[in-house]
Amino acid sequence: MKETTDYFVVKKRALPEVLLKVVEVNRLLEMRKAASVQEAADRVGISRSSYYKYKEDIFPFHDSAQGTTLSLACQMDDEPGLLSDVLRVVAEFRANILTIHQTIPINGIASLSLSVQILDTTGDVSEMVSGMEHISGVRNVKILARQ
Repeated sequence: MKETTDYFVVKKRALPEVLLKVVEVNRLLEMRKAASVQEAADRVGISRSSYYKYKEDIFPFHDSAQGTTLSLACQMDDEPGLLSDVLRVVAEFRANILTIHQTIPINGIASLSLSVQILDTTGDVSEMVSGMEHISGVRNVKILARQ
């Protein structure tokens, strides 16, 4: 039976510390701030075996997002200029907005659906989503799909 590969988008705060350290080891190696896996693993406080166990299974979201389209869902307060603030964040990260759909607000809350194309020039996608989440009046941002 062929093993399938499933992917999940998980917020950083939900990850076990060992996985975050594996990402840090990869970063140290890529930036040549460590000469070997052993040195990088020692610096972040994990064993080489832990690194090798997970090194192919964890990577920053932005590493795999280029050339894709993300479907995002946002819940936000019905306030003038808030949609503009959200779109400004997307523009600052140099992503391409493909579609926008905002519902009529109910009980002061609007739902926004965005399709965003990730380009080679787009900044860190996880930082973009985080930037959207930190706008006053934005209640949540979820990545619904990656195509």
